[in-house]
Amino acid sequence: MLEHLDAPAVARTLAPDEPVILNRPHAAARAARFFATKFPGKSLYAVKANPSPDLIQILWDNGITHFDVASIGEVRMVRKTLPAATLCFMHPVKTASAIREAYFQHGVRTFSLDTIEEVEKILDATADEAGNQATDLRLCVRLRVSSEYSELSLASKFGIDLADAGPLLQATRQVADWLGVCFHVGSQAMTPFAYVQALERARAAIADAGVVIDMIDVGGGFPSVYPGMEPPPLEDYFQIIHRHFEALPIAYNAELWCEPGRALSAEYSSMIVKIEKRRGDELYINEGAYGALYDAAHVAWRFPVACIARDGQRSEELQEFSFYGPTCDDADFMEGPFMLPADIKAGDWIEVGMLGAYGAAMRTAFNGFGTGDVVTVSDEPMASLYSGDRKDPRVSDNVVSLR
Repeated sequence: MLEHLDAPAVARTLAPDEPVILNRPHAAARAARFFATKFPGKSLYAVKANPSPDLIQILWDNGITHFDVASIGEVRMVRKTLPAATLCFMHPVKTASAIREAYFQHGVRTFSLDTIEEVEKILDATADEAGNQATDLRLCVRLRVSSEYSELSLASKFGIDLADAGPLLQATRQVADWLGVCFHVGSQAMTPFAYVQALERARAAIADAGVVIDMIDVGGGFPSVYPGMEPPPLEDYFQIIHRHFEALPIAYNAELWCEPGRALSAEYSSMIVKIEKRRGDELYINEGAYGALYDAAHVAWRFPVACIARDGQRSEELQEFSFYGPTCDDADFMEGPFMLPADIKAGDWIEVGMLGAYGAAMRTAFNGFGTGDVVTVSDEPMASLYSGDRKDPRVSDNVVSLR
């Protein structure tokens, strides 16, 4: 695949009328090496953040050997891409057929759960033809923990309450060859203290159950950099997690796991969109709520933006804009604000950054949209936790670049 220098070079070369995804393999490789070498345990890539086989191969090539899969479709795709990878089925509610196929056809041994009914389902689905239970199951009990320090909550749908965790841990210990405790503090955790609270809850659950624990999985939540959201260095998260992990009442050889999704994939991709119309401070663009900008529409996520003028330069004076996407729905609206030149106009392009996580993965073909090229670029992401320079001039509270 031809490699371009950056978004302006792509716009000049292709003059695209459809959105163009810009992939940065070097950024994903750097993030993978960071987690593989600096996290004090094992890092599992959460495939749902971006299920691109190309990205998954890059992560594997740079030290990520374990993958958090949440559906049988993800199991099949990752196994096809990486025959030697370790797959962990970390969705707490699975169909029996998915469990059976994952176990017998794809070599999956690690499953998460948050009810005794799910334990029984896993046991039934992995039994042999004679009805003998599997003896090599690695089961992870998911606790419900707070998401108060994260930008997107994951506290409602999954996880057993602390008051009920003891009996479930005891029952699971009796049938598991290897027992773990897992949780998720929510997406984009803006302080390491989120994990301190969760690990204290894990401590209480383990003490109440009085069982041997072989693994603690602190889940995802590791952040990336967005406008108005500049988290502490990831090393701070790792250090605090490790210190509190070491103090838990667990087996001496217990493993520490994490499941980064956003942190491994966000910097991988950005997108060029075209302005089709300007109406005051509203820009009509060719991507939106049913595509890569799902989060901008539905959870008011502010992505970094940069103007690419079709002709000449644009003003250095910035103005707040909102976006309308290409579909016929009023709901296809992204309030922002997105800071762009005051004289930006129809026909210009915008690079929208940090879309590697939940951007390309959320695109649909609703209303006939969702097409466009995918190209590789060699420049740096619009923001990075891994470049060693948090003072990059392209990064500010508005994260705007005029090039």
